[in-house]
Amino acid sequence: MAQQLEGKVAAITGAASGIGLECARTLLGEGAKVVLIDRAEDRLKALCAEMGPNALPLVVDLLDGKQLSGILPRILELAGGLDIFHANAGAYIGGPVAEGDPDAWDRMLNLNINAAFRSVHAVLPHMIAQKSGDVLFTSSIAGVVPVIWEPIYTASKFAVQAFVHTVRRQVAQHGVRVGAVLPGPVVTALLDDWPKAKMDEALANGSLMQPKEVADAVLFMLTRPRNVTIRDLVILPNSVDL
Repeated sequence: MAQQLEGKVAAITGAASGIGLECARTLLGEGAKVVLIDRAEDRLKALCAEMGPNALPLVVDLLDGKQLSGILPRILELAGGLDIFHANAGAYIGGPVAEGDPDAWDRMLNLNINAAFRSVHAVLPHMIAQKSGDVLFTSSIAGVVPVIWEPIYTASKFAVQAFVHTVRRQVAQHGVRVGAVLPGPVVTALLDDWPKAKMDEALANGSLMQPKEVADAVLFMLTRPRNVTIRDLVILPNSVDL
């Protein structure tokens, strides 16, 4: 069977774990060359060595604006091109606002919003110039359904959705597609601060998904005919009532 992404170059932020890592593995399996972007240098290099020569590590602190704005030439030097950019990196904070830590909110908002937007700003001119490309975001069901136990995280994903919907309309004329995958709860490190009772209940009743299920949805989005954009793809466990 032909590999669906043969000859394509993808770059994924937050690729050293979770959804980003599974997306990297899935795209590699379909023939793409993948640049894995993360700050975890040792882990990133070990993973790329394990995954083979088409997995290329790029160490970037996504909260360092100067580093982030300079990622395009580094991607091009490593991989020789760029067809797919997946702004996947993110953080999670839940809990009551009245009991929250605004400093922790700032870090999460900077990663989920500012870093994501800045990274896309860095690569869009290249895609516009070549008149082709895909920009994907890892958003969340919380970007369309306000989740009462995670108001700050929900707000960050609503911002991502607004960016996706507006930028898509700006760049569609240049052959660049912009879309978002919006998962429900996924077994990743982002849920480490869930209350233990809530996590145990979710695991017991099947209301958590695995990262591979999200990666398969991303592959579906990327392999649609070029005249079709999957703007928002919501993926939920059957037992989640949202």
